[in-house]
Amino acid sequence: MKKRIFLFIFSVLLISCEDVIDVDLPTAEPRLVIDANFNIFLNQPSLNLNNFIRLTLTGSFFDENVPVVNNATVFIIDKDNDITFNFSELNESGIYVPETDIVPEIDAIYELNVIYKGETYRATANFIPTVPIDSVIKGNTKLFNGDETEVIVSFTDSALREDFYLFDLDFGMFLTTEDEFYNGETFVFSYFYDNIIEDQSIDINIIGVDKQFYNYLTLIIEQNGQNGGGPFQTTPATVRGNIVNITNPDNYPLGYFSISEANNFNFTLE
Repeated sequence: MKKRIFLFIFSVLLISCEDVIDVDLPTAEPRLVIDANFNIFLNQPSLNLNNFIRLTLTGSFFDENVPVVNNATVFIIDKDNDITFNFSELNESGIYVPETDIVPEIDAIYELNVIYKGETYRATANFIPTVPIDSVIKGNTKLFNGDETEVIVSFTDSALREDFYLFDLDFGMFLTTEDEFYNGETFVFSYFYDNIIEDQSIDINIIGVDKQFYNYLTLIIEQNGQNGGGPFQTTPATVRGNIVNITNPDNYPLGYFSISEANNFNFTLE
């Protein structure tokens, strides 16, 4: 009986010794985050499928909700044809959509302008082409635990240019590749999915990017890992994109502006 009382008192003492420790994390002034990556799906009915610009602010480590940016002025200028495409915000969501369709031309130059709190953020991008996906089939190879599903993707690179690609493999998974070793040839690679079931639909997109965006994406993917968050989420370290603050360069934004041709391949696992 005495042993039981001693153990009870000892456990109470352990519980009562727990203290709340406040951790002071470094804070910084919020920065504007501009997500302006346009993928023009030329093999789908809508030229501007899911194309918009999202404006947010960086927050503290403990922020559960990402602060959105309202009442910004957003427009894109077609520099070759001197056409301005204005954007309007959807219901104070921080999402800005074009008021008219943007029909890009290959290698044409487009200039993004975002005006927020009296400062102008600007970037230029060329419309980058891509190639179709030739085929997607299920493979039989297994990796470490034997539960992975192999999907084999094939596409044929163009011999007319130096190409860089971003593959959106669905479920927040991304892959970058360049044609240094397969220029003008058919390239085949395997990707392994976890927790995929039969009859599940997979959307695989091949997106054309330039060398600068390729390097940016590769670094983002390496930092974030393939954790389903995507390459455009907050990164462990500050990675500068191609957008600059021409009013106050020290108050630089995060994010990237690109206009890319994309092709979609929908695959059902059988």
